Amino acid sequence: MTLHIETPLVRSDILSDLVNKDIRLKLDALQPSGSFKIRGIGYACEHHAGRGAKAFLSSSGGNAGMAVAYAGKKLGIPVKVVVPETTTPRSIGLLEEDNAEVIIHGTSWLEANILAQSIMTDETAFIHPFDDELLWLGHSSMIDEIHTTEFKPDLIILSVGGGGLLAGVIQGLMKNNWEDIPIMTVETAGAASLNQSLKKGKTVELKKISSLATSLGAKKVSEGAFQLAKGHKITSTLVSDLDTLTACERFLSDHKILVEPACGAALSPVYNKMQDLRNFNKILVIVCGGSTTSIDDIRNGITTLTN
Repeated sequence: MTLHIETPLVRSDILSDLVNKDIRLKLDALQPSGSFKIRGIGYACEHHAGRGAKAFLSSSGGNAGMAVAYAGKKLGIPVKVVVPETTTPRSIGLLEEDNAEVIIHGTSWLEANILAQSIMTDETAFIHPFDDELLWLGHSSMIDEIHTTEFKPDLIILSVGGGGLLAGVIQGLMKNNWEDIPIMTVETAGAASLNQSLKKGKTVELKKISSLATSLGAKKVSEGAFQLAKGHKITSTLVSDLDTLTACERFLSDHKILVEPACGAALSPVYNKMQDLRNFNKILVIVCGGSTTSIDDIRNGITTLTN
């Protein structure tokens, strides 16, 4: 039983015309849980279920938690999600709609995660939001799907938070002998853990996250993802919160799909016609999705940043 779906790979005429290049979109925003996360998390949940797990535990109130809740519902396995007090009522409601038991604790993800670890049992599988090789293997299926088409990109653009998507994509490229394809990683300036780590040559923990793109808000990128990135041709790019929000609003208008700011980050280089794209002609943008935002959130953010 596969919990994710094979998502469309489509040519965007609007974006292609904007930059005079062939822009393809991998639409993982259409996954059942709302984001690419269900690829890896679904794979991990099936793995643990096959080994006798009687419950799943998550400490993510965002897309990872949504994916665990969805997987648990489909597999008939109960899910607990421990979230901090800062989690929005919308996110809590979405988790509960998928039958997850939501426990609210602490003022940060760190405090929520500590409680989650303390209530684990031998029959519970803890599903990390991004730092797990099972997740990366599941995420790599995205590249498997693209490899079966006639389109081989000469650049892949994706957003980076904790690095799970990046690790999965690099593993997928390696698996399909596409290691020659470079990747443009995009972060917001206020959540640039990979960018800072690449500059320092080692993983760096940010002092704080100061970005509205909360799904990119990992203070420290996964060590495994960082090591994979070091061995691949990476262009690390930073964009502003306003760039990401504007990209989300334009993408909704152009393609009728609402994505969250973390996904808007990956769309920003194309909408902004960045010079770093000039040497590429066949560009793949991974539209990773996001189920915790609304268009009102996007527009309110734009208003806040422009006033």
